[in-house]
Amino acid sequence: MAPPTSRRSGFSKKAQFSLFTGYLLAGGFALLGLALLLLSLWQPAAFAPVRGAASDVVAPAGEAGAIARSQSQGLFASIGGYFNAGSQNAALREEMEIARIRLAEADAIKAENHRLKGLLGLRDNAVKPVAMARLVGSTATSARRHAYLSAGGNDGVRPGMPVISDRGVIGRVLETGRTSARVLLLTDSESVLPVRRAKDDVIAFAEGRGDGLLRIRLVNLGINPLKVGDLMVTSGAGGYYRPGVAVAVISQTTPDGGIARLVAEPSATNFVAVEPVHQPVAVSALEDAGGDLSGSPDSGPSPASTATTANASADPE
Repeated sequence: MAPPTSRRSGFSKKAQFSLFTGYLLAGGFALLGLALLLLSLWQPAAFAPVRGAASDVVAPAGEAGAIARSQSQGLFASIGGYFNAGSQNAALREEMEIARIRLAEADAIKAENHRLKGLLGLRDNAVKPVAMARLVGSTATSARRHAYLSAGGNDGVRPGMPVISDRGVIGRVLETGRTSARVLLLTDSESVLPVRRAKDDVIAFAEGRGDGLLRIRLVNLGINPLKVGDLMVTSGAGGYYRPGVAVAVISQTTPDGGIARLVAEPSATNFVAVEPVHQPVAVSALEDAGGDLSGSPDSGPSPASTATTANASADPE
């Protein structure tokens, strides 16, 4: 009978070479990942084309999910409305009576404004949207608040263009792919928007807090004139947004301004309009001066300094 072998299981040269090759590949991929990480920290904008291509790939799936979500919400709303029809009908009747009174008042104000504009020779310049798109998704938990559109460079969308819903401002285009775009939402921690109170000329900055709310900082400090329920609209300063678009409603006052909730909630928005930049000349002037026009820390100075420069250099109308 032959003596038992004393060779180890790893004596095979092929097995040793396979093990060595595995370690070599793992080390190579680790070094490659470290190099890409360092590059992303040093030059974040270098991966913008990759992010754009990736968003183009996942945009159809996101759009399909958004359609399914909106349809399911409609189904649940119909079921709930069936069981609460009685109380809802009573509330709707009361709201309809109030709405009729407000509509009559609005018609009177509209007629008076039409007469005054005719005397002054003023005309309304309608803003034609660059594209109408579906809001296919948005971040909800991260301090960075971004959304994604089903329209991109092929549709004429460019970085810096305002994104508006039927209720108010959503944000501004940050990056574009061919068929999709990434939007910087107003609630992002790096977002700053010049605003004013709708009923007068109290001006302020609306700063994103990263938690779904806005912080309103008054430009002129002193006695805080803001009150709970005040509507803040765009002032037109900075050149991006046309003036008078609804932004947020004050829900809490602070010594230097207040805390506000959005009028146009991205998570409850299906379709948006991408509008052209309101004052491209002012924006070009800021670009020539080296200002940060993207609203992102990846491209230069802080948005707060940019908004201050824009407020000082552009006519808020």
